[in-house]
Amino acid sequence: MSVEFIYEKNTLTAVVSGEIDHHSAAETRIMTDGELSRTMPRTLIFDMKGVTFMDSSGVGLILGRAREMQPWGGKVMISEPSARAEKILKLSGLGSMIIKKAGKDQNA
Repeated sequence: MSVEFIYEKNTLTAVVSGEIDHHSAAETRIMTDGELSRTMPRTLIFDMKGVTFMDSSGVGLILGRAREMQPWGGKVMISEPSARAEKILKLSGLGSMIIKKAGKDQNA
């Protein structure tokens, strides 16, 4: 799994690709928390179009980052999840966080 960060207009986008499992979610959490502390964005977007596998660890990753951003009123969105990731997100109740176009925050 890989993650690349793009910061623009008070939005941090984490472009995630590959598999999100227990091990990779832990690594991504550490990297993302560092970027959140540094930039304190209003919105964090997980761009997940390149995710090939995701289990409940990915759900935990997303929910944990939403909790981290609460003190400054930030929010988390999920952009263009792969079909497999979208299924897990919707089953876990995170479907309302999904936006369809990468980098476009529809709820800001």
